[in-house]
Amino acid sequence: MTIYDLITKKKHGEELSCDEIKYLVKGFTDGSIPDYQMSAFCMAVYFCGMTDRETSDLTMAMAESGDTVDLSAFGELSCDKHSSGGVGDKTTLIVAPIVASLGGIVAKMSGRGLGHTGGTVDKLESIPGYKTELTPDEFMSISKKCGLCVCGQSGNLAPADKKLYALRDVTATVDSIPLIVSSIMSKKIAAGSKNIMLDVKCGSGAFMKTVEDAKLLAEGMVTIGKMCGRNTKALITNMDVPLGFAVGNSLEVIEAIDVLKGKTKGDIREVSVSLASGLVASLKGIDADQAKLLCEKAIDDGTAFMKFKEWISCQGGNAEYADNTDLFPKAKIEYQIKSTHEGYISHMDAEKIGLSSCELGAGRKTKTDIIDLSAGLVLSKKTGDFVKSGDVIATLYTNDESRISRAEEVFVSALEFSEEMPEEMTLVIDNVG
Repeated sequence: MTIYDLITKKKHGEELSCDEIKYLVKGFTDGSIPDYQMSAFCMAVYFCGMTDRETSDLTMAMAESGDTVDLSAFGELSCDKHSSGGVGDKTTLIVAPIVASLGGIVAKMSGRGLGHTGGTVDKLESIPGYKTELTPDEFMSISKKCGLCVCGQSGNLAPADKKLYALRDVTATVDSIPLIVSSIMSKKIAAGSKNIMLDVKCGSGAFMKTVEDAKLLAEGMVTIGKMCGRNTKALITNMDVPLGFAVGNSLEVIEAIDVLKGKTKGDIREVSVSLASGLVASLKGIDADQAKLLCEKAIDDGTAFMKFKEWISCQGGNAEYADNTDLFPKAKIEYQIKSTHEGYISHMDAEKIGLSSCELGAGRKTKTDIIDLSAGLVLSKKTGDFVKSGDVIATLYTNDESRISRAEEVFVSALEFSEEMPEEMTLVIDNVG
């Protein structure tokens, strides 16, 4: 076979065999298939699609293109949770200790933030001493001891995906469902967990802007996860407004801790419990309602918070910061944004709010940017709230005063007002699997 033959075959909408897909992935990874031919293949997939079987084979070939994590020692208990990216999304910090406190083993590799979405690893690094870089032995040891370990992606995990995504990014083929599904799921499969919960965000702050597109992606990932032998579920959740009130690394950790302490409820607790419930239901073979009661109880009786502190300590972090969040370093400059309108906030562009936080120093515009872990913003008002002229709608935090003006400009452009109260938003839009 030749790559020319495979491009021609896919161009005509024909189905590739498993061996053909393995040949394609291996050749592209080792450099024997050049970028320009792989670009042509990706465009053929963009227009002609792939069957579920092809997508499953592509996922497995990319997962096996480098290192894989063997979590078989944990049997059916290993768990992972993935978000498609959002603003104010600190759910991993809440979901992981809930699930671990109920018997799951959450052995998870997470990424860093880029652009308007935050990264779990960056958030955890705002806790002094917390180690995000672990050896494979350390990762397994902490997972076994604590039932919970979250570190940065290490080793050579799914190198085919990394190389292919960089190519898709510059050839206008990112938004192909089979290629998105195989990209995400190859990393999840390589990471080794038996139970996978996917949080597919939908709305202005998400990659998928419509419910229809989010459902296509969720159904695709759940189907491929199951075909690859993993217990896979997905929730489609609302990202048309930031999740919670805090956007920024240490600010989000503080809010997550408050949720685990039972002090903060609302949307962030609801979405986190819904995600945790899906994993707990899989682990224990119970229905979602029973699992939800267990997850709520784990927060209310303090066992999830105690698991959070144990986890932080096991990875070298100072757990005193969980008991007393006033210990977190504060940004030198606080600036209040006050409303110039009167009425209901009818819409918040979550992506712009995330970009406003980036302007303050909380995020990266390029992978090499150094972030300010104390920077970010805290909302005082959200969609549906009534505001008067002069009311504080958000507080900005930064250590660089020159960043305030641009951050405020971006934030204010994210808001729309109305004389009438908007309809209440649904947080969990749908579940798949």
